[in-house]
Amino acid sequence: MSLMIIRTFLKYGQLVADNFTLNVRFVASSNLLKNQTTAANEKESVEKPPATPSSCTSPVNEELDSLNKQLLELKEKNSDLLDKYKRALADGENLRTRLTKQIEDARIYGIQNFCKDLLDVADVLNKATESVPKEELSEKNPHLKSLYEGLIMTEAQLQTVFKRHGLEPVNPLNEKFDPNLHEALFQQEVQGKEAGFVVVVSKIGYKLHDRVIRPALVGVSK
Repeated sequence: MSLMIIRTFLKYGQLVADNFTLNVRFVASSNLLKNQTTAANEKESVEKPPATPSSCTSPVNEELDSLNKQLLELKEKNSDLLDKYKRALADGENLRTRLTKQIEDARIYGIQNFCKDLLDVADVLNKATESVPKEELSEKNPHLKSLYEGLIMTEAQLQTVFKRHGLEPVNPLNEKFDPNLHEALFQQEVQGKEAGFVVVVSKIGYKLHDRVIRPALVGVSK
């Protein structure tokens, strides 16, 4: 029994010794590895020169310069596009104004050529009524009287149609000569008349709204 106890103690002591030996070896290995790592780091720090501020900030500055350059280019493009946009808006507004005026003029003056053709008809009617002797218009000559009255009614109706569409006669007798409305055929001296006044109207003129489509043919005093 004593022998077994002794053997057990011896075995236990051997285990303790082996465990202590392993711990010592582990600690020594750890210290060695730590020392080697420290030495390597010191060597690397010695061999590698310290980074200067300029070398660290140089890539950043280059990137900032590139971004600033791109920003300036974008600002220039934006300003150019904005200017073109404003010009396009102005051109569009001018075009709209011109088209609106052209449409309005076409609506108002679209019948101008037709009116000019009808003026010849009005002139013929006026000449026809003026050529009838007034003394012949009596009950003794009923056919001539009826024809004359029919011409007068036709001329009046034609003038009503003219007025309805904005066509108005220009009969400037005894008015101041206006080169925008009148065309002078001749000049003559008239007793008691101031120079520059219309004394004879050879053919009346016409205006379509505010546009002269035929000036009045007149004689002017001098």
